[in-house]
Amino acid sequence: MTEQRSLLTRERVAGIVLVLAAAAIAWESRVLPLGTWRNPGAAYMPLLTAVVLGLTGIVIALRGGGPTLQALAWPEARHAALLLAACAFAAWALERLGYRLTTAIMALFFLAVLERRNPIAAVIVALALSFGSFYLFSELLRVPLPRGPWNL
Repeated sequence: MTEQRSLLTRERVAGIVLVLAAAAIAWESRVLPLGTWRNPGAAYMPLLTAVVLGLTGIVIALRGGGPTLQALAWPEARHAALLLAACAFAAWALERLGYRLTTAIMALFFLAVLERRNPIAAVIVALALSFGSFYLFSELLRVPLPRGPWNL
């Protein structure tokens, strides 16, 4: 009796996800000017990245070994879902709350909730990271960052 191999292995799914991400990048860069080899436009590097990512995804999907998806046990699924939700919150909150407050909330969530560190130390580290990185990027490197509704 021959064992039937599943087409849905971890590597094949990862390769397909990379190809889909490359397609999304290429689709979004279509509205920007491509430019030329000597004078690249705004879409040049995103499109080049999409091509490399897509080719890598195709190679990974075609090789496709590894365990099937049904054989994978993922005890960290809750942790990963919380990380993904936190990233979605950051994308939503950055313009609304500003860089410092969003970064402080994210760092506090990661340290105090996900990593279960000492709450006082988590607050200190979150505030230092938030205000320190804002000072570095905004004041020293002159990168414009969202300041939030209070324009602080």
